[in-house]
Amino acid sequence: MRVVERVIFKCFKVSKYVVTPKQCILNAKYSTKCDGLLSDINVLDLTRVVAGPFCTMTLGDLGANVIKVESLDGDEARKWGPPFIEGSKDSYYFMAINRNKKSICIDLKTLEGKQVVYDLARKCDVVVENFLPGKLDKLGVGYEKLSAINPKLIYCAITGFGPVGPYSKKPGYDVVISAMGGMLNATGEKNGNPVKPGVAITDVTTGLHAFGAIMTALYYRNKTGRGQKIDCDLLSTQISSMINVANIYLNCGIEGQRWGTAHANLVPYQAFKTKDGFIVIGTGSNAQFIDFCKLINREDLIADERFKDNASRVKHRDEIVQIISEIIVTKTKKEWSSIFKNATFPNGPVNNMGDVFSDDHVKEIGLVKELPHKVAGTIKMVGPPTLYSEGGNMARTAPPTLGQHTRDVLSDFLGYHNAKIEGLFENKIVL
Repeated sequence: MRVVERVIFKCFKVSKYVVTPKQCILNAKYSTKCDGLLSDINVLDLTRVVAGPFCTMTLGDLGANVIKVESLDGDEARKWGPPFIEGSKDSYYFMAINRNKKSICIDLKTLEGKQVVYDLARKCDVVVENFLPGKLDKLGVGYEKLSAINPKLIYCAITGFGPVGPYSKKPGYDVVISAMGGMLNATGEKNGNPVKPGVAITDVTTGLHAFGAIMTALYYRNKTGRGQKIDCDLLSTQISSMINVANIYLNCGIEGQRWGTAHANLVPYQAFKTKDGFIVIGTGSNAQFIDFCKLINREDLIADERFKDNASRVKHRDEIVQIISEIIVTKTKKEWSSIFKNATFPNGPVNNMGDVFSDDHVKEIGLVKELPHKVAGTIKMVGPPTLYSEGGNMARTAPPTLGQHTRDVLSDFLGYHNAKIEGLFENKIVL
């Protein structure tokens, strides 16, 4: 049996939530496994909206069994539309961050609902939640209670401002934290207003920090047998993400400025207008600047004292940017991309999403995945960006419909008998 055939067979044997042969063949280029590096890890996912679900989706991509516990109304992000899936109340926004999960709906305000969560916690390795600090403790399903039930549990809390401090009880959404953490003040055109990034980047980076923290805690538990509590918050993540802007202020007292697409410390390093759009060009060294000058047929700039090194180019930013702008605007993005094809300096067109997904490189690497969906039939998703030589990091199953797996989780994972399950449904403890 060929390697690809063995991989396909293994994929179809993983569970009833299968992936397609096409997905396995694509993954076989990098791995002989499709069940993932975390296939023995069970995750109790109590998160909603973006940061938490992004974290648990990343765990699910690596094969973890992610059980998404939702209220009877569901994750708020299901309602974040339009657009919605035709014939469904679920938004495509929700779809973007909830693949590779099983959905179970539980009324956490009831004693019976809490007991289901306790039973899940006994069998899970990781809990991830993003409620206001103390809210789950009041409901009786917070860290103190669940860690007492399962001392080896890794409990990750994702909040706006952390568990202590004057803001700890405040809710935090991405754009608010981006504002408070300095991102908006540093983003936008030089003389313009603060600008919100096009995606919830603070949520995404916090989700990734949480993912890394959970992986570290799993490693620590493997050595010591001990679980622990992890606190990740949006504000701390956002401030730490300000890297050079924050560090320069702390050490030099210099406030960050808005530079549009330009860079405070590198020139040229920004978007330039072409005949039909924009292209971004960045020269991070003198060698790259020399190569750039040659390709635009302006070798005279190399010997110009104003532009002899990066410090000089920063000092004479307006002059060099004006010269380059007048040259770049004479050709199209495609023409410049062709000229710069083998350049030593980074460059690329400013693409819309249509451009992104029609790009030959993006198509060649197979980043877009198609997954069968209970209502939509098929949905397309951007798959995991990281490749592992040992273990499948894959988009296996489409985001679940609300409560799609409640009965399966209660029966197959928890081992509840049919009469108990029917009672929970009849009493509206679960959905």
